[in-house]
Amino acid sequence: MADSSLNPLAPKTEDEHDPHFEPVVRLTEEVVTRTNEEDETVIFKLRAKLFRFSSESNEWKERGTGDARLLQHNETQKIRLVMRREKTLKVCANHLISADMKLQPNIGSDRSWIWKVAADYSENPPTAETLAIRFANPDLAGQFKKAFEDARDNNATLTGAPSSTAPSTAPPPYTREENREETAESESEGEDEDEDEAKGNPPAPSETNPPAGTTEDSEKTGGE
Repeated sequence: MADSSLNPLAPKTEDEHDPHFEPVVRLTEEVVTRTNEEDETVIFKLRAKLFRFSSESNEWKERGTGDARLLQHNETQKIRLVMRREKTLKVCANHLISADMKLQPNIGSDRSWIWKVAADYSENPPTAETLAIRFANPDLAGQFKKAFEDARDNNATLTGAPSSTAPSTAPPPYTREENREETAESESEGEDEDEDEAKGNPPAPSETNPPAGTTEDSEKTGGE
């Protein structure tokens, strides 16, 4: 048989057979990941730290640090609040801003707010939550308040419901002396924060809400 190495037209032997296989996944193909935000427009975004109040342990627990965003649906025009953790992008807040929501000032802190949510969809199934959010300075906290209340009034107009101005019931008081601990994940997320936030201290105590307790990620129990 002719040597195929000398004659390229000569048939290849069995040892020289070079089969070709198509790749299962082409590297040039893009994998599309849906976030369920494709039909919405970001109308507000500010970096903040989020907490939730645990009625079981009677303390505040940290949910995460990231961008608090207000998203407006392109068709319905309704606005919801969505917040994802930095780095992991896990959802730690996801709820419609309903007409009955009211931000409560946190006495002792001029850069944080508290509000109640009937159904927060960051967990499945959705849960009723008392949330607190803290910003880097009072100016940013004021910007969030205005955007939040504008969104509430917008949604109230769309649904025909009156916008609430009545204060909501705050969680029970809690002692300030309890031990504070930061979760490993929140420590990694807060490396670039200021000294106060790096310690993981929840919002300052007030007459209308309990002081901050042990901070830990609510996702331990199946959360974002």
